[in-house]
Amino acid sequence: MMHIQMKIFIIILLLLLLSGRVEAETVGGDEQTIDAPRPSFSVEILPWETVKELIPNKSYFTIIDVQTGLSFQVQRRAGSKHADVQPLTNKDTKVMKKIYGGAWSWDRRAILVQYDDRLIPGSMNGMPHGAGALKNGFPGHFCVHFYGSTTHKTPTPDFAHKLMILRAGGELKRYVYHMDPYESLHILEVAINQHDEDLLALILSGGERGIAKKMIHHVKHIDISDLSLLPSEDIHPIFGLVVHARLKWITGEQEQNVKKGEMIIRRNSPEDQWTLDAKVLAALLE
Repeated sequence: MMHIQMKIFIIILLLLLLSGRVEAETVGGDEQTIDAPRPSFSVEILPWETVKELIPNKSYFTIIDVQTGLSFQVQRRAGSKHADVQPLTNKDTKVMKKIYGGAWSWDRRAILVQYDDRLIPGSMNGMPHGAGALKNGFPGHFCVHFYGSTTHKTPTPDFAHKLMILRAGGELKRYVYHMDPYESLHILEVAINQHDEDLLALILSGGERGIAKKMIHHVKHIDISDLSLLPSEDIHPIFGLVVHARLKWITGEQEQNVKKGEMIIRRNSPEDQWTLDAKVLAALLE
């Protein structure tokens, strides 16, 4: 019993670390460690080619939602490009629906897959589709992606799933810090379309959480196209650039808008992160 309690405690602590709610402290260069046994597992981003052999079809495992800490049991039933998964019981289905706020959704969520003594970062969507075989109250199956996996219809990894896998593995901030300026626009689309306030604030100048919250509330879906792009070799020495683009978005009141305008992407130094000027973007979407 003590072993199980300790394992649960360690998983919760890992989730807090990944979400940024707990930060490791150092004094004089020495890490302050918790006076507890070392875990027998660790969080490790693994490629899909490894995971699909490690967790074969018909395997059972636990999904832990990084944001809420809620967990439920599933079985991998099929899938060659990613894992097609079903909740194990009616109780597991209810937990999964609670994670999605009581309504099924295609939104991607960062998860940790617990299998034996491994915690593998992944991403799931929350929409029942296709066939289902278990008596679990879930009408079909849902998809779980790992690093490098793809959807059935695309030859390359889904960008939103990739971002959630990086979040689950604690690598999202590092990725955003090193992204090129145009990737911030792709992240903007993902953040708004998946109603992800934290992700949006991560790419806005000054971490403008207030503007991010208003934008997530006001804009339900957005598409950005017809970008004016600079050659990659011209980007490194500059601190800011103006991007001309066509924005098409739908508001929370189902109003459709199309506008051509300018967005500003800037940084403080060549080694700093690119961010979108939050006020300019907010004015453009008014």
